[in-house]
Amino acid sequence: MATFSKVKLSESINGKAIKIAAIATPGTTVHQAVSGTTNLDEIWLYAVNSSGSSVKLTLEWGEATAPDGNIELSIGGESGLVLITAGLLLQNSLIVKAFAGTANVVMLHGFVNRITV
Repeated sequence: MATFSKVKLSESINGKAIKIAAIATPGTTVHQAVSGTTNLDEIWLYAVNSSGSSVKLTLEWGEATAPDGNIELSIGGESGLVLITAGLLLQNSLIVKAFAGTANVVMLHGFVNRITV
């Protein structure tokens, strides 16, 4: 029977937001998934854009190769807690990184449901 544990993003300090400083690949590290290929991390991410203008955000999901590992979206100006990934799965120590069109204005919040089988 599988068990679920809610944990913070690996790069979050005390559960706080992760500020995206990178403006190109490789991005700012957001989370490193659980090791191995049996267990899974179900990753939920929300973005906040503190600037007055829309900013393009690119997630490097497990790899930095475009378009295979990239998720791209525009985060509206002065918007907060925009859902950007709704429980996407990752494992095998793969890493989620992010970069934005403007440095230090997009912050990522989130959590992981760690699924152990």
